[in-house]
Amino acid sequence: MEFLGTGIYVTFFLCTLLLYYLIKKAKIGQKHEAKLPPGSMGLPYFGETLQLYSQDPNVLFATKQKRYGDVFKTHILGCPCVMLASPEAARFVLVTHASLFKPTYPKSKEKLIGPSALFFHQGKYHARLRKLVQNSLSPEAIRKLIPDIEVTAISTLDTCVKARLTNTFQEMKKFSFEVGILSIFSHLDTSYKTELKKNYCIVNKGYNSFPTRLPGTAYQKATKARDRITHILSKIIRERRDKRLSQKDLLGHLLDFRYDNGSQTLTDDQIADNIIGVLFAAQDTTASMITWILKYLHDDRKLLQAVKDEQMSICESNNGGKLPLTWAHTRNMPITLGVILESLRMASIISYTFREAVVDVEYNGYLIPKGWKVMPLFRNIHHNSEFFTDPQKFDSSRFQVAPKPNTYMPFGNGVHACPGNELAKLEILILIHHLVTKYRWDVVDSSDMIQYCPFPVPLHGLPARFRKDQTQSVAITPSNTS
Repeated sequence: MEFLGTGIYVTFFLCTLLLYYLIKKAKIGQKHEAKLPPGSMGLPYFGETLQLYSQDPNVLFATKQKRYGDVFKTHILGCPCVMLASPEAARFVLVTHASLFKPTYPKSKEKLIGPSALFFHQGKYHARLRKLVQNSLSPEAIRKLIPDIEVTAISTLDTCVKARLTNTFQEMKKFSFEVGILSIFSHLDTSYKTELKKNYCIVNKGYNSFPTRLPGTAYQKATKARDRITHILSKIIRERRDKRLSQKDLLGHLLDFRYDNGSQTLTDDQIADNIIGVLFAAQDTTASMITWILKYLHDDRKLLQAVKDEQMSICESNNGGKLPLTWAHTRNMPITLGVILESLRMASIISYTFREAVVDVEYNGYLIPKGWKVMPLFRNIHHNSEFFTDPQKFDSSRFQVAPKPNTYMPFGNGVHACPGNELAKLEILILIHHLVTKYRWDVVDSSDMIQYCPFPVPLHGLPARFRKDQTQSVAITPSNTS
């Protein structure tokens, strides 16, 4: 009987422990459920993706921020997301606790860029690879591209003059693509360049479409074009290896890259993924930025004159503009640079970035579950009157004083910030120099309406008519110095 009684007590004790554990676990689950940020998850499967594509995403997120606060949840592009609209939250995710959040994109977009692209990974290997890409796009590396960028800029503007009506955004996409090719390959055979451009355009359209594998859809066509790009790049890589060419462009750096104590090189697919990733990062964003600058300058004639005066003074110091620009010239354009910086803030081409929580993370009393996407909303921060006085007003002089930390992030922040930001600013400075000193342009539709594809651009790509300024006709003498 004593043994039986002891067994009953032990059983009772174990049952009590089990009950306590189940109650505790339930409370933890309730606690975590209660800690999810406020917000709407939208429709089953679709979430709020349809709203994202059918309306101004900036208005959509600004409305949600006003309703729910600086931290709220949603469901877009097939992913549950936590949106962050404060500088402190952006710094938490991108800088101070970056190890808790891996860079990522929706799977449909990752597939088109490539699984090996450095944008999607963390760790020592990818940190080294990222450093390599940054070095190949550093000021020291890109200054040698100035003569070729100049030639490309003038050719682009001449093409705009020949057209009766120019879709500014589309022409600037061609310009930024050519500059991207220069930074990756130096000089590339015309046939390769033509094939890359043709297939890249197909991928680009599919990248911004709804991800479905149905035959004939933009996304399905994009996946096939992506395979063709990989094949083209493999041929270029093989030729470079066979000829044992040693060039200091991005491809050269990728071919020379070694890891695992120098015993391993990158495969052709890994190199192709990172080349395509750089092209994606470089083309639409830079083209959109240039298009906005042309609109802002067109709409503010006083500002345009100030930029023109600055650039004409550079021409006068450069043998009347007959000599090529130098690196020193591009470092002495403060008014033009202010226009670029303010345009980046106003337009906020990169409205947000994607991260993914690698563990359950608690921020500001809210749970960010493992596997959820996390999206710092750069535009919401850039247009917050707490950080920028009269934020809807274009004021290029505001950057004469440095903005508060973590309030201005046009190229992202932290270790995964855009490595090509210096190249983007350089090509814009060069194009603006030649545009305002040798050409004029008239915008046909100067309305303030915006379209998203998915980056914001003026309606219809800013249709404009370009012409040469007959009062400022100068010819550049080719040079290889920079």
